[in-house]
Amino acid sequence: MSKVTAYIQEVSDEMRKVHWPSWEELKESTAVVLFVTFILAFTIYAFDWVMSKAIGLLL
Repeated sequence: MSKVTAYIQEVSDEMRKVHWPSWEELKESTAVVLFVTFILAFTIYAFDWVMSKAIGLLL
């Protein structure tokens, strides 16, 4: 067996071992990631806005 063929066979074997999420798990995980992303973005935006106003008052 050539090295390329062996590599492809090993990749195929490993892919069979992977636990693929169900559709429900995927939707739930995606919702959590989006929620946390929006919360983090809003927090950074709010902090930036407050700091901009504070610096504006000092100058």
